[in-house]
Amino acid sequence: MGNRILIIDDEEMVRDSFLLAFEDTEYEADEAESGEKGVELLRDAKYDLIFLDLKMPGMNGVETLIEIRKLDKEVPVYIVTAFHEEFLSKLNELEKHKISFELVRKPLGRKEILLITESVLSGPVTL
Repeated sequence: MGNRILIIDDEEMVRDSFLLAFEDTEYEADEAESGEKGVELLRDAKYDLIFLDLKMPGMNGVETLIEIRKLDKEVPVYIVTAFHEEFLSKLNELEKHKISFELVRKPLGRKEILLITESVLSGPVTL
């Protein structure tokens, strides 16, 4: 499998923490500060994993995920959020329409980011 990762989050500090987690690893990470920018990057490149925030100005994470699935039905998407309750009904609707994603609660540390990434891209990781 490949090793290109896309991080879509409006908070620069969150994006920076992901980028720092991937420093000195085999993973190549791109960042987008909005859903619109993330979709634009996905139109131009193939990604093997996407980390996506839910609560963003403009196109929120649910809307972004719908657009991602129009472009790539297979790429694993991990929604990383502290606001999942606010979006729970919308997320349930996505599942009813067979739009796949995983949900992870913020904050994530380097260890968790790398464990998720390694398990998705390389297979199950044992602790």
